[in-house]
Amino acid sequence: MKWIALAALAFVIAGPSHAQDPYPSRPVHIVVPFPAAGVADLLARVVARRLSDKWGQPVIVDNRPGASGNIGMADGALAKPDGYTLVLAATGNLTVNPHLYKLPFDITRDLEPVTLVARSPNVLVIHPSIPARSFEDFLDYARANPGKLNYSSPGEGTGTHLAGELLDIEAGLDTMHIPYKGLAPAVNDVVSGQVQYMFAGISSVLGFIKNGKLVALAIASEERSPQLPTVPTISESGLPGFDATSWFGLVTRAGTPPAVVRKIQVDVADALKSGAMRGQLEPLGLEPVGSTTEEFSEMITTESRKWTRLLKRAHVRPPPQ
Repeated sequence: MKWIALAALAFVIAGPSHAQDPYPSRPVHIVVPFPAAGVADLLARVVARRLSDKWGQPVIVDNRPGASGNIGMADGALAKPDGYTLVLAATGNLTVNPHLYKLPFDITRDLEPVTLVARSPNVLVIHPSIPARSFEDFLDYARANPGKLNYSSPGEGTGTHLAGELLDIEAGLDTMHIPYKGLAPAVNDVVSGQVQYMFAGISSVLGFIKNGKLVALAIASEERSPQLPTVPTISESGLPGFDATSWFGLVTRAGTPPAVVRKIQVDVADALKSGAMRGQLEPLGLEPVGSTTEEFSEMITTESRKWTRLLKRAHVRPPPQ
């Protein structure tokens, strides 16, 4: 029986030691609910490299696209509450999809905000055949041609779709939304002239703007973009307060120890302060942030209310699954 007693003693001694292992003591996964090579994926990989260097542990990016991002979000919502599974969520994942889809999880109950990682201004672009070279001219043209202009987006309920709906309501326009299955075909059809305009993240259309295949009319955020400094905001061009900025933030499973959430938040925020990080993100059209957990939580609540009201006013329905 002596060996049983010794084994029991060893378990008691080892138990607390294991429970107090510093975080992270093994690989951490960042789930990206979008395909590889997109802005969210590239952002996640930049952050992952920084954290891996700081923590001395692998930080692995897992792309889990599908169902408008809901598959990847479920991975985080149903993970163990230990901080080893993070999700880089976009605006729609946290503020739109819960009101469009019947989900197997609850955003508020099952996920814990960690930090707002970056903002991504959207820009209103048109095909050059449209006789407008300013936002004001575009509004005049659209109002003079009700029902004749189409705008594209990567799909129903996406941030750029809702930006288009917001513009219709705020400016009193009558246009048609054309949803696509992904960003590339949505952009390509504006470039080809099949569709007249769209809202898009700056990085996805900057090359077409520079070579003259698209015309940038206005930035859909509160401030101008350093990548397009001469392009005014919609707010300063006749629609004060207009803001349809996309953003990306880290969340983890609710119930994760507060000390772990705090460590992730602090380390990500510190990484985002570096000039090297800013230099990597700005070419992607991203503004690094690194907010506190409380600030990010309040932002999610505010944005959720804003977009829920718009979903109802615009009668947006989820696409068929």
